[in-house]
Amino acid sequence: MKIYRYIILAFSIAILASCRSVVEIDEEISIKDAAVKGELLVKFSPEVADILESAIATKAGIPSVDEIFEIAGAYEFERVFPVDPRNEDRTREAGLHLWYVVRFDAANDIEEVGRRLAALGEVSGVEYNHTIKRAYNPEKRAIPFDISAIPVTKAQGLFDDPMLGLQWNLVNTGDLWERGFAAGADVNVRDAWKDCTGDPSVIVAIVDEGVFYDHPDLRANMWHNEGEIFASEKDNDGNGYAGDYYGYNFVKGSGQISYSLSADTGHGTHVAGVIAAQNNNGIGISSIAGGNGSVPGVKIMSCQIFSGNYVASILAEVKAIKYAADNGAVILQCSWGYTSSKANQYDWAPMYGTDDEWMTDCPIEKDALFYFVHTAGSPNGPIEGGIGVFAAGNESAAAAGYPGAYGDFVSVIGTSPDLTPAVYTNYGTGSSICAPGGDQDYFYDYEKDGIYGEIGCILSTVPYHISESGYAYMEGSSMATPHVSSALALAISYAAQNHRHLKAEEYRKLLEESATPIGEDVLSGPKYYYKYVADLGQNQKKKIDLESFRGKMSAGQVNVAALLSSVKGAGAPMIIPNVYVAPGASVKIDASRYYDVPGTVSVSVKDSSVADASVSGAVITFVGKAEGVTSAVVNAGGENRTITVTVRKGNGSGWL
Repeated sequence: MKIYRYIILAFSIAILASCRSVVEIDEEISIKDAAVKGELLVKFSPEVADILESAIATKAGIPSVDEIFEIAGAYEFERVFPVDPRNEDRTREAGLHLWYVVRFDAANDIEEVGRRLAALGEVSGVEYNHTIKRAYNPEKRAIPFDISAIPVTKAQGLFDDPMLGLQWNLVNTGDLWERGFAAGADVNVRDAWKDCTGDPSVIVAIVDEGVFYDHPDLRANMWHNEGEIFASEKDNDGNGYAGDYYGYNFVKGSGQISYSLSADTGHGTHVAGVIAAQNNNGIGISSIAGGNGSVPGVKIMSCQIFSGNYVASILAEVKAIKYAADNGAVILQCSWGYTSSKANQYDWAPMYGTDDEWMTDCPIEKDALFYFVHTAGSPNGPIEGGIGVFAAGNESAAAAGYPGAYGDFVSVIGTSPDLTPAVYTNYGTGSSICAPGGDQDYFYDYEKDGIYGEIGCILSTVPYHISESGYAYMEGSSMATPHVSSALALAISYAAQNHRHLKAEEYRKLLEESATPIGEDVLSGPKYYYKYVADLGQNQKKKIDLESFRGKMSAGQVNVAALLSSVKGAGAPMIIPNVYVAPGASVKIDASRYYDVPGTVSVSVKDSSVADASVSGAVITFVGKAEGVTSAVVNAGGENRTITVTVRKGNGSGWL
């Protein structure tokens, strides 16, 4: 077990950079010092799983473990991931049921307790429950959008959202401002909207600050847990989380999503707007996958891991990741990550440089992310598996930060309105693709009366305590990330509408293959910008050499239209799935999800003592009667398909 990995501000979740923010780093501390006192995350070996499940909350029932904690004083332990009967079998298959959080007297030496536990044969891993703090100054806010100061211009021939003309990241004609905007330095979503604007069956989980779910430009596209009751303190659907209507607040352990504390930056809401602000509703901004006014967009699930000045932990983070997978999300939007291994060591504390380093030091994070990647989605839906999308980082380093740098995830570089790399962005090793992140320092024009370059940042939704208009500018690779998350969400929506099934890795491959390369004509010559320098002020002229980025801008800029075009004929046709249902319960299947024209739908169950089925329009309802297995013949789209119907009681370990 590695004890000391040096990090910035307690866990170096460092990527949530907002426009005009100043990173202020003044100390290096170890993971040990950043740990929650009196808590350890322990992964037990499979051989003792049954003992743990029959134990009481204050005694593990494993003599060697109990002996250690008898020395450490009274203790209690509980599973990290609560039991969700619907997903317990795959939880156990992934080994996540073996992770426990153990709490003991905080006066004990946590390092010594951890070492003693790690030496036991019954224990396969020990990790500190690190605290997570943002490495940017939360006092530095987003720049509010003032409609009276900046003229609002509609984009001709597109949605009627009045601020779309200012969203160079979506539609860049090159004439928005007098300096530096390049036609085509956007994500090419205008052409994509001709084919698809989103689908409500696709859910994007935002692991970030809480999302302002009642924002007038977001409320129509917020995910709702249909099994829950808003503001309820009860776990109405039995998934292990009480009141999780829009998602869950993992900081406070509550179903109440928060977004308006004085120290909240509005980051989660800003990210949400890029992905799924409601299009064509006559107000505010447009988004990549927010529907078209008559067709809903993709859904936003708020998985809150930051809240004002409250400190979250890796325990909250991994719970959020698994929750997203278990409750239908297929895209994990993560504007956070560790400091790049190639960051300037005088300003930063470089961290993981290899996959092995990250996986060794962060085993529970690795397990949770692998669970999402491999178990989200459906083998019968438009995507099998899930996709984690991460910001590359903001240290101007030639390597992306982890976890995004791991090959099974997507790591996003930030670009400017002229397609050059943003002055802050990480790039190179471990990065996957580029997307607009904004670049205020580049578009700040000190020589012209100190004009601020907020128009070169990303305009999106925020809570009203951040901006009275409900909209503001931010920048960062964390702003580039939702462009890629929503591009993938739109591609999955398009696959769903065309009844195509692809695996997550296929989408990742198509994402990179369809990107627009950033050529040498762009990466040529110096790039000047004005940088705030402590004690010197804002007007310090700086320079980067664009040639140094050649061959290091990953696959290039995300191209949404090209991605959709590549999806249409990819993968395989979706097929009506087999059915699992409990006695007395029912399951519905909508045949229109699998056929363009399902026609007259019929169903015949072979053994009616096991299950019954009925049809209403294109929707088939199966009802379990007695435990057993039978078959059913479904006729839809002019063809027959035989499926298996399994009727089984839910038990302590859940479904198949």
